[in-house]
Amino acid sequence: MSTYAVVDLEMCSVPKQIKKSTCPYRNELIQIGAVLLDESYRIIDTFVTFVAPRFGVIDKFIHNLTGISQEDLVGAPDIQDALELFLVWLPEDATIVSWSRSDENQIRKETEHKGIEIPELQKYLDSWTDCQDTFSRLMDAPKVYRLSEALIIADIDLQDGAHDALVDARNTALLFAKMEREGENLQLSPYYVSSDSDTTTTMCTPFAQLLKNFYCA
Repeated sequence: MSTYAVVDLEMCSVPKQIKKSTCPYRNELIQIGAVLLDESYRIIDTFVTFVAPRFGVIDKFIHNLTGISQEDLVGAPDIQDALELFLVWLPEDATIVSWSRSDENQIRKETEHKGIEIPELQKYLDSWTDCQDTFSRLMDAPKVYRLSEALIIADIDLQDGAHDALVDARNTALLFAKMEREGENLQLSPYYVSSDSDTTTTMCTPFAQLLKNFYCA
């Protein structure tokens, strides 16, 4: 039985003074959220954990963006323990899916620089699926779409709470499931139109533009 684990990560920034002297990367992981889909693309389970950063801090920007506070990270597992907990939850046959490659790259980069070796993680990283790329292909456009924008275009009722890892994972899962089921016949919002004269240019009807401005600001 094939399953799909749709994953989203939240990160915090590493202060510049630490980055220069100790830490070679810009961000650290602070939350993992995932939604498990069965072979019929139905949600059957969820996973979420905070992750304690080694160098990064929750500044005002990250707190306002994610709703995560420094207090939320007290007692949270570090990245190695958090990833191992995730792997315990993850079925062996699962394919990991995310919106863009940034989450995969964050895990690769952060584990490498911290000297973390989790052999069983490698196969999931190597088979990682980028559904942002799939959406651009189905739209026949080179544009890099934001998740909130793609959900509106695909006529999916998105759950509020952007930049919460579990909420973003769920929203991505709904879009991934729709793309897998409908493929090249992906049904778009009736309020969204594509320019016939230029397949690389898309536009919204006035009502859709209002929605886009509200959700994608």
